Amino acid sequence: MTHRAHNSQKRTRIQERNEKRILDAALKVFSSYGFRGSTIDQIAKMAEMSKPNLLYYFAGKEEIYIAVLERTLDEWLEPLTMLNPDGEPAEEIWSYIERKLNLSRTAPAASRLFANEMLQGAPRIQQILTGELKPLVDEKCAVIQKWIDAGKLNPVDPVHLVYMIWAATQHYADFEAQIDTLSPGPREQRFANASETLKAVFLNGLLPRS
Repeated sequence: MTHRAHNSQKRTRIQERNEKRILDAALKVFSSYGFRGSTIDQIAKMAEMSKPNLLYYFAGKEEIYIAVLERTLDEWLEPLTMLNPDGEPAEEIWSYIERKLNLSRTAPAASRLFANEMLQGAPRIQQILTGELKPLVDEKCAVIQKWIDAGKLNPVDPVHLVYMIWAATQHYADFEAQIDTLSPGPREQRFANASETLKAVFLNGLLPRS
């Protein structure tokens, strides 16, 4: 049974708090040492829990790893679910880009861990990608296509637009070390500049000229 299935059972607040504590610790450990280099003992120490107590919540290292990736995917899917078919297209798309960029600002370690799993071919979460991510992307791409058909956006391939948004926003998390070197200075100012640039590029490219 996967941890996602286990989580469908009703849990107490203490259980939810302890699971979050474990996943927060695991993210730090996996981000530092990778899946192969990480151990249950390291995660338990980081979470300030005993190993037997940790294993009450998760069966082993792989289950914890998958749960961390599931949580990351859930956080990334939420901004996409908020794309409102009845909203103004430019505002909806820009809000989505802004939310994605903010996730790169606030949760870079999770983004890098997820990117590493993708580079390996997503061996542990392929079922999640096809079962949860794809239907949502298909649904929202259909919304974008309706806006295009109505003449509210320039004709582009919706799914490639989504890929471009992911690439442009997640870059600031996945390649943070490179960006630190190329764009020294206050981190918050860097993200403010990125936001202004992304807004200009995407909206100028998507909005039909009057």
